[in-house]
Amino acid sequence: MTILVTGATGHLGRLVVRGLTGHVRAVTRNPAKANFPDGVEVVKADLDDPDSLPFDGVEVVKADLDDPDSLPFDGVDKLYLFVHPPTAQEVVDRAVKAGVRRIVTLSSGAVTYGYDTSHHLPVEQAVEASGLEWTHLRPGEFATNKIDLWGPSIRTDGTIVHPDPDVFGQPIHEADIAEVAVKALLEDGHAGKAYNLSGPPQLTQRDMAAALGEALGRELRFVDVTAEEALAYYMSVGWEEEIARYILGLGGYEGGEPDDFSDYEFVVSPDFEAVTGKPYRTFAQWARDHVADFTAE
Repeated sequence: MTILVTGATGHLGRLVVRGLTGHVRAVTRNPAKANFPDGVEVVKADLDDPDSLPFDGVEVVKADLDDPDSLPFDGVDKLYLFVHPPTAQEVVDRAVKAGVRRIVTLSSGAVTYGYDTSHHLPVEQAVEASGLEWTHLRPGEFATNKIDLWGPSIRTDGTIVHPDPDVFGQPIHEADIAEVAVKALLEDGHAGKAYNLSGPPQLTQRDMAAALGEALGRELRFVDVTAEEALAYYMSVGWEEEIARYILGLGGYEGGEPDDFSDYEFVVSPDFEAVTGKPYRTFAQWARDHVADFTAE
């Protein structure tokens, strides 16, 4: 059995790789970042370029789309998939032809609540239409977003750039998502299910800052900024405008006007505990696990 993990050197993908047993093939755009246990096969490939996908264990330089026999998809039984919509259908089609029988898709909780029609939903639809066993993971807010949002200013002077410290969030530890992914890949009984992974009970940004400050052993303070000033700052540290606007409540999940969250409740989805038998990791635990990401270099 060979399991292929895409995005294998990301915050989440690397945990999926480490949690698996058997033959694991880790696909990444940047093999230099790989630091996996012995026995993990690391291959450079790009899901935005399906020709490069190494489903036969060989790094392919070129394949002929008009010759299905040349497509490099042989040998993979299960697939952990994170892919962008433009190439999703092609990737899934090739997986089907190669004999892949199970796909676990990293999707988004935005699909559950109807805010996503063009990002993750088309990927889910392509996977479901394939006829293969499928499981979708639909996490909400990634706690790891704080590394890029808050990390630069915390490392510089212990400040946090956010316009409303008392607004709530519900970030999830990436290890919780990875744990469900591993179970869905290795165990039976998860086919045809979409797991909503909400994260633990909601916290204000101020509460999160306090937990992070405790883990770092230093006091963190919020900078007094407007939403527009925060937007400019987030973009300056590398965030795409559409995503930054959504995070700040200035735009919708797919751009345009802000989504209406007036009736939204920060519920704790039971799916994680149902699959793993334990509660979500807390944000305080996440903070302790990521001290190095907020420490000055």
